[in-house]
Amino acid sequence: MHIESLVRMANQIGAFFEAMPDRAEALQDLATHIRKFWEPRMRTALLAHLDEGGADLRGIVTDALSHHRAIF
Repeated sequence: MHIESLVRMANQIGAFFEAMPDRAEALQDLATHIRKFWEPRMRTALLAHLDEGGADLRGIVTDALSHHRAIF
């Protein structure tokens, strides 16, 4: 899967969780969602993209991946 598709999907998930009033809970839930529903290769590619600067990722997505990286 191309990174552009992964970024688009992660941003769509991020947009959903961004509406939550509790930011910490939103970050946790976003990271948990990606861990549960994305296959390992997708998660690895997204984390590698984050390590390379995370171009085009929403702030909530970069924050969730950074703060909860250990669960991946």
